[in-house]
Amino acid sequence: MTAIAPVTWGTTYLVTTELLPSGHPLWSGELRALPAGLIALALGRTLPTGAWWWRSVVLGTLNIGAFFPLLFLAAYTLPGGVAGIFGAAGPLIVALLALALLGERVTARRIVWGLLAVLGVTAMVLGPERGLDPVGVAAGAGSAASMALGTVLSKRWAPPVGAVAFTGWQLTGGGLVMLPLTLGVEGAPPPLDAMALLGYGWLALVGGLLAYVLWFRGIGRMPAGVASFLPILSPLVAAALGWAVLGEGLTPVQAVGFALALVAVVAAQWRPRAARPPRVVAA
Repeated sequence: MTAIAPVTWGTTYLVTTELLPSGHPLWSGELRALPAGLIALALGRTLPTGAWWWRSVVLGTLNIGAFFPLLFLAAYTLPGGVAGIFGAAGPLIVALLALALLGERVTARRIVWGLLAVLGVTAMVLGPERGLDPVGVAAGAGSAASMALGTVLSKRWAPPVGAVAFTGWQLTGGGLVMLPLTLGVEGAPPPLDAMALLGYGWLALVGGLLAYVLWFRGIGRMPAGVASFLPILSPLVAAALGWAVLGEGLTPVQAVGFALALVAVVAAQWRPRAARPPRVVAA
């Protein structure tokens, strides 16, 4: 169920380039976060109390308020799934942060699968025709770091409410954090035609509300290091949609990279079973 979240996030690249008005990365993030957050607040019917007011702002900024603008900026300035290279490094960043903040042990197995994921995504999305915009590169790296820290802190600060209310706190908090910057940089919202309404509706209701409820629910039940591999599905879905919908070519090297990254995601979910003690048979 948790994997549904990054699968829907993988549609962001296609929706952004094909349905949304160009040149509005901040409004794209804002219209994805705030409406979904208000709906989740209404459904959850619970407001933060005590320390959870500032924790919600911190988590909302990391997971939404900083992550969304950087993600959309990368989507606008980098081809297809190139931003996924930075997201693929998420498991390695999370492993270090989880060791420091959660005490989760960093295993050689996790590091190997993390490196394999980076290698696979890099091979998949980089080709001779792929250009790299420096602003997009910085945005992609920043979004990966922001989400990694937000994932670990969401695990460290176990919420006192269910996933819907917790999602509402973060989406609303992140949307409000983004709003002054969005208005100051991009001004009034862009004009919305039918295609734009369809795109923003998908991103807010499916990529925002549904996906983040499943994501925060999963983080609460899984080790942070294991959950951190699932967002690698996002660039895989983006590349697959680029091939299937937009007719983007997929070279043999990119196909191998796709397979390597997928193997890394699946293998990271398996835990070796502890050896059973020998059975003692009474004489």
